[in-house]
Amino acid sequence: MSPRLVIILAVVGIIASGVVATRWIVQPAPAALSGTGEASPPAASDADRRAHREKFFGGDANRDIRGGQEMKPRW
Repeated sequence: MSPRLVIILAVVGIIASGVVATRWIVQPAPAALSGTGEASPPAASDADRRAHREKFFGGDANRDIRGGQEMKPRW
């Protein structure tokens, strides 16, 4: 075997092992299965998610924001 072929095979082996290791580390965990073999339902219901979004993005209901304030650039 020529030294050039050995180097090429070594580089290909290193790259392949890096790809396999990365794929093994990054791969997401499989979904948990219930007793019937189906994927388990999500932890939070749609109503819970909607309530959380409204609470997070809702803002202050008592504050009047209709008039707004003129934006003045600071040049």
